[in-house]
Amino acid sequence: MFQLDIILKKGNNLAIRDRTGTSDPYVKFKIGGKEVFKSKTIFKNLNPVWDERVSLLVETLREPLYVKVFDYDFGFQDDFMGSAQVHLESLEHQRSSPPLLFLAVCARKNTVLSFLFVLKVCNQSMRLSDVHKKSQLWRGIVNIGLIEGRRLKAMDDNGQSDPYVRFRMGHQKYKSKVLAKCLNPQWREQFDFHLYEEQGGYIDITVWDRDQGRRDDFMGRCTIDLSTLARERTHKLDLPLEDGAGVLVLLVTLTATSAVSISDLSVNALDNPYERHQIAQRYGLMRSLINLKDVGMVQVKVLRAEGLMAADVTGKSDPFCVVELSNDRLQTQTVYKNLSPEWNKVFTFNIKDIHSVLEVTVYDEDRDRSADFLGKVVIPLLNIQNGVRKAYALKSKELTGPTKGVIFLEIDVIFNAIKASIRTINPIEQKYIEGESKMSKQLLLQNFNRVRRCVMVLINAGCFINSCFQWDSPQRSICAFLYVLVVWNFEIYMIPLVLLLPLVWNYLLIASGKDTRQDQAVEDLLQDVDDDFDKDDKDSERKGFMDKLYAIQDVCVSVQNALGEVASYGERIKNTFNWTVPFVSWLVVVALGVACILLYYIPLRYMLLAWGVNKFTKKLRSPYSIDNNELLDLLSRVPSDVQLVSDA
Repeated sequence: MFQLDIILKKGNNLAIRDRTGTSDPYVKFKIGGKEVFKSKTIFKNLNPVWDERVSLLVETLREPLYVKVFDYDFGFQDDFMGSAQVHLESLEHQRSSPPLLFLAVCARKNTVLSFLFVLKVCNQSMRLSDVHKKSQLWRGIVNIGLIEGRRLKAMDDNGQSDPYVRFRMGHQKYKSKVLAKCLNPQWREQFDFHLYEEQGGYIDITVWDRDQGRRDDFMGRCTIDLSTLARERTHKLDLPLEDGAGVLVLLVTLTATSAVSISDLSVNALDNPYERHQIAQRYGLMRSLINLKDVGMVQVKVLRAEGLMAADVTGKSDPFCVVELSNDRLQTQTVYKNLSPEWNKVFTFNIKDIHSVLEVTVYDEDRDRSADFLGKVVIPLLNIQNGVRKAYALKSKELTGPTKGVIFLEIDVIFNAIKASIRTINPIEQKYIEGESKMSKQLLLQNFNRVRRCVMVLINAGCFINSCFQWDSPQRSICAFLYVLVVWNFEIYMIPLVLLLPLVWNYLLIASGKDTRQDQAVEDLLQDVDDDFDKDDKDSERKGFMDKLYAIQDVCVSVQNALGEVASYGERIKNTFNWTVPFVSWLVVVALGVACILLYYIPLRYMLLAWGVNKFTKKLRSPYSIDNNELLDLLSRVPSDVQLVSDA
C-alpha cells in the first residue's frame, strides 16, 4: 500500500460559468472511478486559493488520479469546468512533486491548478483490515440548532418573506421548513452533520425566499469555520448575512465521534467475548442516564449476494453495497464483473433512535456516470434477530415489489431500553435534504383512499352507536344501556383504563395466534400499488400538462401531502393498538397505567397546574429549546400502512 499526500493550493484563470462573469469552483479527486476527496467551494472567484490537505491510502499505482473542477450551482446541476489526470507511477517516492495541471476541455487558455504531491510507501506489515479498524470513517459530529432569523430582507410585494435555510457541508445537505410571511422567523430545528476532517471544515449557509410558480429569491449567505470552534461545548452564533440583510442565530456543538467503523469479517468487536461484554455493559441499565443520545449500537455483516441483475452489456455487473442508518452511510468495495459478489465486510453504527430503519442498497458501478440501482432491503431495527444469518430478497426502489437477487446479512443490535424510551418521545431525526415532491395522480388517489378508510372507521363506529339507540339488536342495546352506570360512577382515571382495553384485547389475539396487524386495509393497499408507479406522471410531462398548470401542481402537491399526513396518523394510531410495534405498544401500556394511577390518587386540578407551570416556565428555563409534542413524536415511531407494505 502507498500513502498519497495531496496539497491543493490554488487555481489560476479558471473558466467563467456564471452570468455574473465569475464561477464558484470546487475540485473532485477520483481513483479507479471512485471519488476519494472533494474540496470546499470558493465562491465568485476565478483564481481561488484552497490550501487544503488530504492523505489517501492507495493499493496500486496503476490507476491514474483524475482531477475534475466544477462550478457549484445551488439548486441546479453543477457545471463542468475542466479536468486533468496524474499518473501516480511517475511520482517519486518520499519526494515532493509540485506540478501545474493544465485543465482540458476548458473555455479559457492557460488555465492551471497548483498542487503538491508526496508519495510514501506504507508499512507492509499493516493489514488492510487493521487500517479500517483503527481509522474512523468520520472524526466527529456537528450538531446544529437553527434557532431564528432577525430582521431579514423583505422580498415580496406585501413587505414580507417566506424564508427557509439550506445548509451544505461537502456532500451533506439539509433544508429547513418554510415559514410564511415573516421577517423574524423562529425555526427551532436541530440536525447533525458528519465531520470528516480533524482540523474542521466549512458549512455553507444560504437563506432563500419561497416563491410558488417561479424560482426562489436569494436572501443572503454566511459560512461557519468549524476549525475556530472548541469541541465538547455548545456555541451560540449570531451570523450576519452577506449579500443580504439580517442575522441567523445558531447553536453549534462539536462532539467526538462514536464507534462508527468498517472492518474485515475476521476483525469485529462482537465476535470477541470480552469486547461484547464491555459493549453490553456500556448499554446496561446502570448507565441509563449517561449520554442519553447514545441509545445503542448495531453491527451489520454484509456477506455476499447471489443472482443479481446484469446491468452491463457484457451480461455482468460491478456491484457494491451501501448501508444506511438514518443519516449515517457506509459502503463496501466494488467486486467487478460478478453477479454473485462476496464482500465480507462488517459495519458498525451507533443507534440514535431504536425506531430507525436500516437500508441496504446494491448498486452497479459505472466509471463515468451515476451508479445503476440493482436492489434494496429495508429492515427496522426492532425486527432484527441478533446473530442470525439471513437471505433477504432485494426489492425495487419504491419497495413495491421484488427485483432480481438476494443478499446475505448477519445483524446484531444492542441497546438500552430506557434511553430508547426517552428518545421515543423526542423529535425524530430528519433526513438530509431530499428532492422536492412531485405531483402524482396515483399517489394522490392512494392518499385519498387511505383517508377515506380512516373516516369510514369513524362512520362505522357512529353507526354502531346509533344502532344501539335504535335497538336493532336487543342484547347489544341492553349492554350499551350500562352506559348510565358508567356515567354515574365515572372518574377521570377511567380514561386511560378504557384505552388499555383494546391494547390488552389485541395482545391476547396475537398471543393466541390471531395476528391482526396484516388487516384488510394493508391488503387493499397492496392491490392499489401498480408496477408502473410514475407512468402517468411521465406521460403528462411529455404532453406538457405540468408546464401549463405549474401553479396548480403546487396546490395539488400540498393537498396530496396533507392527505398523506392525515392518513398516516390515523393508521399509526390504529397500528399502535394493534401491537404492530410491540416496543411502542408496551410503552403506551406503561404510560397509560401510570396515568391511571396518578389520576386516581392525584386530583386533576393539581396535574393541570403542574402541566401549566411546566409549559409557562419552559421558555424561561431553556430559551433555545427545540419545541416538540411528545404524543406526536411517539406516533411518528409507529409505521403507517404504506410503511408496513414497504417493510414486508
